[in-house]
Amino acid sequence: MPQSAAEVDRLILVIEIGGMPVRVNTTDPEFLRMLQDRYAGFVSSSERVEAEFDVELTRPTFADAGESVRVTHRQGRWSLRRGDFQAEWDPTTRQGWIRQTANPYSIDAALRIVHTLLLARQGGLLLHSASAIRNGKAFLFAGVSGAGKTTISRLAPPDATLLTDEISYVRQLDTGYVAFGTPFTGELAKLGENVSAPVAALYLLVQGPENRIDPVAPGEAARSLLANVLFFAQDEQLVQAAFHSAFEFVSRVPVSRLTFVPDARVWELIR
Repeated sequence: MPQSAAEVDRLILVIEIGGMPVRVNTTDPEFLRMLQDRYAGFVSSSERVEAEFDVELTRPTFADAGESVRVTHRQGRWSLRRGDFQAEWDPTTRQGWIRQTANPYSIDAALRIVHTLLLARQGGLLLHSASAIRNGKAFLFAGVSGAGKTTISRLAPPDATLLTDEISYVRQLDTGYVAFGTPFTGELAKLGENVSAPVAALYLLVQGPENRIDPVAPGEAARSLLANVLFFAQDEQLVQAAFHSAFEFVSRVPVSRLTFVPDARVWELIR
């Protein structure tokens, strides 16, 4: 395992997404500045953290960032691996390490994976969906690639606050399901606002000849939700937890199919 960053030289940044602070330690000032720019608006002064990572920077290789992610659990520790990074994390001590080159993409992938692990135990979800707040309520827009997540985000009116055009962060709290803004961007390359609101509805996007909303049966709603859940862990217990979370979500949040023409009038249906 890589050695921890020396205490005297350690530079610290806390990145808080979805109310879940993660502390990143590095000894490289340039890398720290890169992270501060990448996660602007999500940097926190919180002393409470859900996870902490020492980042060891390595020399560039010809590793393939497109290589499939492998997330395995052994002897109480999670192992996270892709062509461009390696990491381990102990959920009991909340301590871990990441080995990667000095780029923002590898740690971004590692953070997404860690948040899926944190959320799975709490009934929450990371979803391939756009989301926005309007009139104090959050709306999620899910669909396969090309269904219109970026389009509907781009068409959002001035009174809508974009949470994300790519990956929605949903937590189950005492008050119900709440959607949070994320720095995980899609084609718009625009960070979401670091705000939150109760989830009012999930829309399954379909582009068509008219704007309309149709109800979706619970079984189809659950299948469609699961198809858009980000989940990487090869762990039966967490897989079961993810299934339970999906069925619980669709039993409490309205799910509809939103067919829309790609122009701003579609937002007249979303209130």
